Amino acid sequence: MKASIRHWLSLIAVVGLALALAGCGTTAPEAETEPAATEPPTEVEEESQSSESDEGSGGENVLKVGVLAPYSGPAALSGKEFRGSAEIAFDQIDWQIGSYEIKPVWIDSQSDPAKASQAYEQAVVQEGVQVAMLNWHSSVAVACMEVAAKHQVPHIAPFGATEVVNETFHSDPEKYGYWTGKWWATPTKLTQGYIEVLEDAISSGRWTPESKTVALYGEDTDWGRSFASALRGQLEEVGWEVVDEEYFPGDQVEFYPYINKLNNLNPALLAGTHTGAAAFAGLLTQAEELGLEAMIIADGLGRFGEWYELTGSSSNYVLDQITPAFTGPEGQAYLEAFEDRYGFTPSASAGGLAYDGAGFFIAMAQKVYEETGELTSETIYDFVQNKLWTGEWSYTDGIVMQEYKFTQDTIPDPVVGAGYYIFPIVQYVEGEAKTVFPPDQADMDLTPKE
Repeated sequence: MKASIRHWLSLIAVVGLALALAGCGTTAPEAETEPAATEPPTEVEEESQSSESDEGSGGENVLKVGVLAPYSGPAALSGKEFRGSAEIAFDQIDWQIGSYEIKPVWIDSQSDPAKASQAYEQAVVQEGVQVAMLNWHSSVAVACMEVAAKHQVPHIAPFGATEVVNETFHSDPEKYGYWTGKWWATPTKLTQGYIEVLEDAISSGRWTPESKTVALYGEDTDWGRSFASALRGQLEEVGWEVVDEEYFPGDQVEFYPYINKLNNLNPALLAGTHTGAAAFAGLLTQAEELGLEAMIIADGLGRFGEWYELTGSSSNYVLDQITPAFTGPEGQAYLEAFEDRYGFTPSASAGGLAYDGAGFFIAMAQKVYEETGELTSETIYDFVQNKLWTGEWSYTDGIVMQEYKFTQDTIPDPVVGAGYYIFPIVQYVEGEAKTVFPPDQADMDLTPKE
């Protein structure tokens, strides 16, 4: 198993490093020369990029939709889940809403804010994108908010949880409202579950750490720092001491020096997040190899469909906060369609939420067309302001969350809580995610690693 893990980690690291090196060492080209998408085009993509007309092949209207995701770079695996999920969702409506043919423009963020905003600008100016959707990274969200605002392009269901997005949005809602509503809530609204399950385990005697000490870590991005900051405040409120805080480049996979430092500090808890599969695999397998005894929070590990193949036994008793597993016939149908078509298993946190984001956009656009007979940047944004933000319209046909709803009190975040947007806390045991919080959904109590 360990040989297999080393093979996976080496492969992902080499690919990620090669892609990273390809984008370093030279000045970024002007927008006119950098493609909006670096992946080889699919049949659908070739069609969307070959036409300069606003009319489809049958003479109908065209709506060009930008789909922003990391199709290359250290988070390319998540990008594959985003693209595949969007393709499945739009295939179900034959890429057609009313008299409008939907033509995608795949915007590659490359997990880099500067490259993402440049590609986004090109997609709008050269490819004619009228509305956009999805996104993975917080830092990319912060950068691309400026482009969406500049060109008044409504961006639907973008991931990127950092509170910097909220601060920017509220600094000038008239300008930044085009970043219409986050598909991942601010960390402080989601991390409290970790605190509650840890404190309950200590008070019940199931976990007896020598001291309440924690080392915080994360990728060196707005998301990584926002998550750690949220945890710091919440842990310190209940008596924890932060003994270390460190952030890493997105493509780092070598953690031996860091783990040796942690072994000297001997924290009871190691807590943080990352959006790179190879980074998590490196951190966890090397922590196991060097005998780190701390309880570990690896927030986001389960976002990668092949997380257990990458981490093996090193993921045992690790805590994570993940979206609910695919349930119901619709969720199972999506899972089977994705596996049959793309040959790997998507995660609920990346592929599942992206599929729901695409479905959310489709349902909204269908409603806009029904009410106005037009699909334009203006008609879509008017619907966002008057129907979405007021809570008059919400989306209840997703496969992950029960209801995606926004109100004047929550925007740009969704409504968070039971029946709406909520992540359970899980603990991994032999490749299975066991829910430990909230109590009414728990499969087992939190268990210290053996």
